Amino acid sequence: MSGIHGGPDALGVPRWDFSTNANACGPCPTAQAAVHAADAQHYPDPAYTDLRASLAAFHGVAAERIVVAGSASEFIARLTAAVARSGGRQVWLPALAYGDYAHAARAWEMQRVSEPAQADLLWLCEPASPLGNAEPMANTVAGQGGAVVLDRAYEPLRLSGHCSLGAEALDRVWQLWSPNKALGLTGVRGAYAIAPLQGLALARSLEQMAPSWPLGAHAVAMLTAWVQADTQRWLAQSREQLTTWKAAQVACLGEAGWVCLPSEANYVCARAPHALDVPALRAQGIKLRDTTSLGLPGHWRLGVLPPAAQQALHTAVLETTKETSP
Repeated sequence: MSGIHGGPDALGVPRWDFSTNANACGPCPTAQAAVHAADAQHYPDPAYTDLRASLAAFHGVAAERIVVAGSASEFIARLTAAVARSGGRQVWLPALAYGDYAHAARAWEMQRVSEPAQADLLWLCEPASPLGNAEPMANTVAGQGGAVVLDRAYEPLRLSGHCSLGAEALDRVWQLWSPNKALGLTGVRGAYAIAPLQGLALARSLEQMAPSWPLGAHAVAMLTAWVQADTQRWLAQSREQLTTWKAAQVACLGEAGWVCLPSEANYVCARAPHALDVPALRAQGIKLRDTTSLGLPGHWRLGVLPPAAQQALHTAVLETTKETSP
């Protein structure tokens, strides 16, 4: 697969990386310590008994509803395969969405449809990517009869607003959680999903389709730390810091002529006041995320970073603009 993603590239790790939505306050100390202390000498429990129990207790659900996954993208691929193998042929996606939903559907030759009622598999994401806002179709889609998935990758990094779905609706959909972004540990791959109350048969099918040990010891350590009180306190404090940084970043972009779209998360989409010299910016250690592959051409998605990074972006854009001006 050759997907388009933010983060490191052939030039290495960008000094000022606006292209990812990882928590800029991270890494979370408790989660990082747990990962460092992980027992990499031995296999983890292949059934992940203790991990599933702790995740279930954290969410207040039965352990049989927890399905572990190598990553959010791995779960997207596996669930799509399961629906397609059971006869599903049509998929519904939001107009703007993470590219792996469509990629997995194409791999199984599923047809994208415009009406949720026609779909066998339906994807939601809140806060949405790339916009970081609410999904206007959330409640309509959640009421459909197919397999409905709510991707909650950015819920822990929500800085305002609230989920569109209430408790009853959430029990009717799959909830996909990938805490590594919130913990500032995107290099550790590991995720899990909560099956809907009526989705236990599909959950068992997904378990049967999984390879042995989809989670390594480091992912188990990260997810175990994720539900601990110290980690959640750190996360709450980081959201307060990110809220302050976000307000400053949006103001800085606005003063420089960028047009920022509304967002409830730790990232914003914005249209630059003029064409950007992307290679020149990257040479200065700055990386941005073009949102064309996410269905939003002409815009950039910028993760919220500290003031020093914001100033570096502002200065670099001005300098590259002067160099390219006639």
